[in-house]
Amino acid sequence: MPKCSAGVLLFRRVGGAIEVLLAHPGGPFWKNKDDGTWSIPKGEYDVNEDPFAAAKREFAEETGLTPSGDFIPLGEIRQPGGKVVTAWAVEGDFDPKLLHSNTFSISWPPGSDKLQEFPEIDRAQWFPLDIARRKILKGQAELLERLARQPRP
Repeated sequence: MPKCSAGVLLFRRVGGAIEVLLAHPGGPFWKNKDDGTWSIPKGEYDVNEDPFAAAKREFAEETGLTPSGDFIPLGEIRQPGGKVVTAWAVEGDFDPKLLHSNTFSISWPPGSDKLQEFPEIDRAQWFPLDIARRKILKGQAELLERLARQPRP
């Protein structure tokens, strides 16, 4: 059974164009990587957990913002590694300077016994859709396309 994650794609309208909030993964492996590494804020959930509740929880844990509003289901995608991601979009705003992410610990440097703690997300940023398509993980790009196809209010 594949691992399952759920997340929220926060978006806003600026001058009639859509911008999306993407998150850059924290930790030493991602430090100097940019294009093709950003993600929607998301996380894994248990088979018995409601994916929508998990998406909102994970977004709050990874950004410090509790998402609210009229959520738009974006459905499921399967990333190249097999993980299934279920996502919802919601219109809102967020100041990336207020980012407050949960953390994880790993042995770093590799092979050492030194345990270090890193944020799951080291930064978040707003991107217009054309730039977001370059920044986001290839396996999540379809979520941007699904958002772009939504009818405008």
